[in-house]
Amino acid sequence: MKLHPQLEKDSIALGEFSLCALLLINDSNYPWFILLPNRENVKEIHQLASKDQQQLMVESMVFSRCLELVFHPDKLNIAALGNVVPQLHIHHIARFIDDASWPTPVWGAAPAIPYTNEQINTIKNQLVNYFSSQPEQLFRPL
Repeated sequence: MKLHPQLEKDSIALGEFSLCALLLINDSNYPWFILLPNRENVKEIHQLASKDQQQLMVESMVFSRCLELVFHPDKLNIAALGNVVPQLHIHHIARFIDDASWPTPVWGAAPAIPYTNEQINTIKNQLVNYFSSQPEQLFRPL
């Protein structure tokens, strides 16, 4: 599937679930991830086949639980906006009371600070460790 140019510019591919690719937004101000359904020409959740809608919710809930247990955020922000990137994608952002833009939305609140390779590898390892400890192997790292 072709990735929207803005997502290609702003994100790092980490792995895949059965329906969605998992991307990391390259901004170390926040643990900010994208679930990107592997379906062409879809802008809205309701445009997915019913089975894919259900799978998207499963993957979102599974990943949300992962974020809670790995990052221990004060709040999770989960949203499908698509005003800038029309390709269906769901933001999963672990928010903290002391983060760069709390309590306001993250978009444009603080200049992006790109991850170092070491930070990216740490996040990948955290996710791999979490998912490898789960009874079902739902996530395939890249």
